[in-house]
Amino acid sequence: MKDDPADADALRLAQLGHAQSFERQFSRWTMLGLSFAILNSWTALAASLSLALPSGGPIAVIWGLVTAGICNFSLAASLAEMLSAFPTAGGQYHWAYMLSPPSIKRGVAWVTGWINMSGWIALVATNSALASTLIVNMVTLLNPTYEYHRWHQFLIYLAVTCTSFAVNAFMQRLLPQVNGVALAWSIAGFVIISITVLACAAPDYATGEYVFATWINETGWPDGIAFLLGLLQGGLGLTGFDAVAHMIEEIPDAAIEGPKIMLYCQYIGISTGFIFLIVVLFVSGGLSNAETVISSPSGPLLQIFYIATNNRAGAVCLLVFPLICFIFAGISVLTTASRMTFAFARDGGLPMSATWWKVHKTLGVPLNALLLDCFVVLIFGFIYLGSTVAFNAIIAASVTALGVSYGIPVFFNLLSLRRKLPERHFKLPGLVGWAANIIGLVYTIITTVLFVFPPFLPVTGTTMNYCIVAFAIIILISGIQWIVDGRKNFEGPRITIDESAHRGSLAE
Repeated sequence: MKDDPADADALRLAQLGHAQSFERQFSRWTMLGLSFAILNSWTALAASLSLALPSGGPIAVIWGLVTAGICNFSLAASLAEMLSAFPTAGGQYHWAYMLSPPSIKRGVAWVTGWINMSGWIALVATNSALASTLIVNMVTLLNPTYEYHRWHQFLIYLAVTCTSFAVNAFMQRLLPQVNGVALAWSIAGFVIISITVLACAAPDYATGEYVFATWINETGWPDGIAFLLGLLQGGLGLTGFDAVAHMIEEIPDAAIEGPKIMLYCQYIGISTGFIFLIVVLFVSGGLSNAETVISSPSGPLLQIFYIATNNRAGAVCLLVFPLICFIFAGISVLTTASRMTFAFARDGGLPMSATWWKVHKTLGVPLNALLLDCFVVLIFGFIYLGSTVAFNAIIAASVTALGVSYGIPVFFNLLSLRRKLPERHFKLPGLVGWAANIIGLVYTIITTVLFVFPPFLPVTGTTMNYCIVAFAIIILISGIQWIVDGRKNFEGPRITIDESAHRGSLAE
């Protein structure tokens, strides 16, 4: 029994201070399905064309993805090392605690945990918002006389969120299968849409010069800053790769398989996203249609599908693939967010922590954490009812918050000259490790600063980037909670199990 891999995983978790709370029911492929369902890079990149097209045009779309891809892969490799060394659901805040100087490690872990948890909850809202936007875009294209009201989209937003909650709360044992289907659906959609639009648009393709070498800058910023602002599209399409870290207590051979999954999902995301964006730009009609695509009330992606197929119903049918991808993503993001909330509460990082890290005995899920996350997402929805600009700040804050949570443990790993990580199954060799850490950290710093810039000049109330306000609110709430509770009760990753007792139970 001592040689049982499940026992080895449970013992490793016990060495890190925690009992096994969940079944390790995910395989490598179903966890890869969950991780890639969250990235859904080709879908997210295509759905967010409006971020990069006016901020650099096709050059920013294609080469911005290459830039973001190299940097995000470097970040993923940097975090994969830490995941192999400390495979717990806490992820970044646990790693930051282990790698930072003793005098500040409690505060560093606290801030990292709050930022990371907030980013994941905001990402749930982002997926529900993107899915609801695609549905509204379908209605707008099929019915040009449709009069849009914000509450219409709010109701769709609620329906998508409730669907994600229901699957997570009551279909826990089916989650691996759901994520396997999500991976298959995403790859199938990528192939089917690519072939269909290329066939329908032939031979009226855009030129290679347009796709790879055309610059468009409608932001008012200098060209260099405009290009960097366009990296937000690549950042959105490749963020969330830490999902496997927060789900790591639910897969076997965690220290070995976790890092592989983290890198595999980045590789699949970058390669499919790069190919799909090239296809989309080739069938978009080129420079003559660029302004129509950018300003389309149906959204850039659906407008391109319509240009390629010249058929409204056909374009809407193609958009069903990304729509279902976002619904799958919403399920997976909520799964991950609830595990992050569970882990942070387990370590005493939240008000009434004992409530939020309970695992429901019958359902086998952290039900209270799920309810808490969905309640916050509902609050975000009410913000959307009041102001689209404010809600867009939440979406931008999700990308920024996750990026900051990636950069903090990488910074402290470099500060310790990469010497604090213990022996691990996945290890970046010498100079490769240094290069990955430095590239990832520099990218995080640059994008964190630039992603809070207004996307357009001159700045008005509607073009202002309120991401900095949303991010400041996260820090403010975290600071208040630290003063009220954290400084007295938060000690970093807690010891919730006696390792020696656990060893004894395995030996019996």
